[in-house]
Amino acid sequence: MLFSNIDYLTSDFQVARGFVGVIDDRIAYVGTEEPANPAIYGERYTGNGRLLMPGIYNTHAHAPMVLLRGYAEAMNLQDWLFQKIFPFEALMDANDNYIGSQLAIAEMLRFGVVSYSDMYFHSSNRIQAVIETGIKANICPGLMVFDPDTRYEDLSEMAENAQLTKEFHGAENGRLRIDLNIHSEYISNPQVISSVVAQATELGIGIQVHISETKAEHEECKERRGGLTPTAYMESLGMFNVPVTAAHCVWIEPNDWQILANHGVSVSVNPASNLKLASGFTPIGEMLAAGVNLTLGTDGCASNNNHNMFKDLYLLATVYKAATADPMLITPSEDLRIATVNGAMAQSRTDCGTIAEGMKADLVVLDTNVPWMQPVSSMVNNIVYAAEGSDVVMTMVDGKVLYRNGEWTTIDIEQVMYNAQQATDRINAAVAAG
Repeated sequence: MLFSNIDYLTSDFQVARGFVGVIDDRIAYVGTEEPANPAIYGERYTGNGRLLMPGIYNTHAHAPMVLLRGYAEAMNLQDWLFQKIFPFEALMDANDNYIGSQLAIAEMLRFGVVSYSDMYFHSSNRIQAVIETGIKANICPGLMVFDPDTRYEDLSEMAENAQLTKEFHGAENGRLRIDLNIHSEYISNPQVISSVVAQATELGIGIQVHISETKAEHEECKERRGGLTPTAYMESLGMFNVPVTAAHCVWIEPNDWQILANHGVSVSVNPASNLKLASGFTPIGEMLAAGVNLTLGTDGCASNNNHNMFKDLYLLATVYKAATADPMLITPSEDLRIATVNGAMAQSRTDCGTIAEGMKADLVVLDTNVPWMQPVSSMVNNIVYAAEGSDVVMTMVDGKVLYRNGEWTTIDIEQVMYNAQQATDRINAAVAAG
């Protein structure tokens, strides 16, 4: 496809106008002049009233939790988890995870997400949804350990994770990656963490983890672990010797963000989820200053309640200014970088996240010919502060159009929505019956 006479975001997140050509799964041409042989790119896409930007990366999701959308509201995190979420999840079977993943992927593609990092269960079924729909994903098999004496070597998940990695890591021309999981400090133990780190090291893959999401989690860890914060505790067990994406990091302390920076840990900021659960405000200014790779995530749909990353992009650009009384905390270009190339880095996708020749063709087209995007003093500012997720008119992954003008090319959206409602109704009935 040749995007012709279109505004596009450059690799330094400024707006230029010109031509972007895609051949197979790569961006083959970027320039202000029409390429010498335009026919080799196939379809010409005229860019009037459109803007081309890199696809968005959702670096913390629990995709099948779309089945819990609107299920548990106005509760603190611990009651929310143990009284509502965990009992519902215990009744979700493998097919529910497949159905939920399909619906979540459809939603993400609609809103310009080209890749997501997913921490949940029944991984083979979630992987099936990724393969079928064409999106990118870092799939992380959930691991929750409540017994302090449990060993990872005694759990079936250890062999399963090795097999998943062997079979699927790097599959689908690199679209699919496997990570390992530690849920958190409080739903794990030191033996399990050390063994998961050893396996991740052996397999050459990363880890996804929740860190310091709430003040209670953070302070109780210090009481349990001889004064160590969750970050310092994880470091003491060697976790950060492999690539790690740490979700939330709301209550981390000054020494923590230096640890994260020193080890190259990526932090997934989840503004909507943290606001809804009243978890607090991630210290993004301090982490940016320390050199931490900040990324953006939605969390699950029980705590967000959607995968519309443009909402999270807006919240990232606004709420932390108010929380710190600093209107200069983050610029629109920084905001866009966090949502795109930084997310690709967190997923170890070094050839993704920007519009440049040789990069993967993971592209999103916005309709800018709408009242809320006009007039234009700065299109970059408009993207962050004025754009809506519904402005996305095309989502392309690896050069393949997966969503365009209300149509999904790989998903039967009516069937998926029907299946999701049936699954949720069944589980709700079972929960009510006790």
